[in-house]
Amino acid sequence: MRMRATARGWTAVWLVVLALVQAAAFLAVWRVAVHFEIGQWVDTVALTGNRIGQDTIDGPVDRILNAMSVVSLLAATAMIGFIALIRGRIALAITATLLIAGANVTTQLLKYGLNRPEYGLDPERAAVGNSLPSGHTTVAASVAVALMLVLPRKVRAAGAFIGAGYAAVAGVATLSAGWHRPSDAVAAYLVVGVWAALAGLLLLVAQREQAEIAPGDAHRTAALVLGLGGVLALVACGLALSWLIDLRDTGPEELTRRPLFVGYAGSAAGIAGTMAVVMALVLTVVHRLVPRVKG
Repeated sequence: MRMRATARGWTAVWLVVLALVQAAAFLAVWRVAVHFEIGQWVDTVALTGNRIGQDTIDGPVDRILNAMSVVSLLAATAMIGFIALIRGRIALAITATLLIAGANVTTQLLKYGLNRPEYGLDPERAAVGNSLPSGHTTVAASVAVALMLVLPRKVRAAGAFIGAGYAAVAGVATLSAGWHRPSDAVAAYLVVGVWAALAGLLLLVAQREQAEIAPGDAHRTAALVLGLGGVLALVACGLALSWLIDLRDTGPEELTRRPLFVGYAGSAAGIAGTMAVVMALVLTVVHRLVPRVKG
C-alpha cells in the first residue's frame, strides 16, 4: 500500500508525541534524581551497592566501557552510514548519522550545562558535580537505535533486541563501574529517544509520495515483547525502590548488604527497562519511516 497523506500525518503526530513524552520524562528524571534529596539518596544507594560482587565483574565491565571511545563511535557511525548507502538509502544514511551526532552532542551540552545541588549524601563524588546524562550510555544507545533503523526488514527485529541488550548492558556497566548514577543512564536513553523521534520526522519529510509500506513489516510481536519486558523491568524497579525508600533516614554508607543490593539491582532493572521501552517505541513505527519501496 502507498504511504497516503493521512497515514503520514498520523505517523508525524505519533513521532511528535513520542518526542514530547520522552522530553518530559527526561525533565522529570532530572528534577527528581538531581534536585530532590530523596532522588539523590536513591542514586547514591544504588551506586554504593555496586561494590557487591564488583571484583568478579570488574574485568568485563572495564572492557565494555573502554571500547566506547570517540574512535569507536566514528567507526560505528561510518559502518551504519555504509549499510544505509549500500541499500540505496541516502536520506537514511544522513538521518542516522544526525541521530548519533545529535544525541551525543546534546548529552555533552546537558552534562556541562545542568547544575546539581549538593545535599551531602555523596561526599566522595561531590567535587565531580553533575554527571547526567551518561556519555557512554548515549554512545551505546544512539548506535543501537541508528543501526536498527538502517538494517533490512528481515533482521530488523533481531537487531532491535540485540541493540537494546547491548545498550542496556552498557548503561548497567556504567553503574557497576561506579562511573555513573542510575539516573544518568536513564536520562541518556531518553535523550536518544527524543532524537530518534526527530530523526523519524526527518525521514518522513524526505519520503516520496509513491513510497509503499507493507503491514507485515511492522514487527508488532517483537515490539510488544520488547516493550512488555521493559515495562515489567520498570515495575520491578519501582517495587524495589519503594521498599528502599522506607530506609531513607539512613545514610547510604550505613545501610546493610540487603538494601544496597536491592538499590543496585532495582536500578539496574530500571536502566534495562527504559532502554527496552525506548527501542520498542522506535520499532513500532520504523516500517513507516523506512518503507519497503522508497519510490
